[in-house]
Amino acid sequence: MLKMKNLSKAFLTDAIKTQALHPFDLSIEQGEFVSVIGPSGSGKTTFLNIAGLLEEHSDGLYELDGQDVAQFSDKKKSAYRNEKIGFVFQSFNLIPELNLYDNIDMPLRYRKFNRDERHARIIQALEQVGLAGRKDHYPTQLSGGQQQRVAIARAIAGTPCVILADEPTGNLDSKMAEGIMSLLKDINAAGTSIIMVTHDNEQAAQAQRIVQIKDGHLSDSPDIQKEIA
Repeated sequence: MLKMKNLSKAFLTDAIKTQALHPFDLSIEQGEFVSVIGPSGSGKTTFLNIAGLLEEHSDGLYELDGQDVAQFSDKKKSAYRNEKIGFVFQSFNLIPELNLYDNIDMPLRYRKFNRDERHARIIQALEQVGLAGRKDHYPTQLSGGQQQRVAIARAIAGTPCVILADEPTGNLDSKMAEGIMSLLKDINAAGTSIIMVTHDNEQAAQAQRIVQIKDGHLSDSPDIQKEIA
């Protein structure tokens, strides 16, 4: 589903070259749940931005769902991102002026689904996250955990092949975080791949696999799983 081969990322200025990610290989199969761990400034966000087609890599190969993304125009990249990738952010990124229904509807409109198809997807997604009865509520009327559930509903409504979750429990207390992790695992069990960046080793250990990024170097081995466990 996702394949990175000898991929790297460097930031260039007039005088300095900063190697954000050193060359690495990574493959993630459809249906896998992978945690990405590492200290602040290690390159996790850069990795996630590249995986989400928000940032270009410098060298190497990145294939998503069998397509070499380096060959895409900006327009095709945007369309592919909207179709193939669901995003869940630490800060929820909901639009406060829109109710839950319309927050989920907005990205579906870009894909030109007709009204009935959008409605069916929105209701199904809200039911999956346990908020079908609150579709007319606004984000400010919800708890942090509920807002994150709406963000997850928005991600899954488009039936992406992969969800990229950036510290999805970072703003939640332990009980809410536990509920979000349970929901993500249910979504993964239904066949959606999940790549989750987290600072929480206990949550990282709940994934099928752990990838570690440190000083721009990516490690993907069973030893990391043992260390975290």
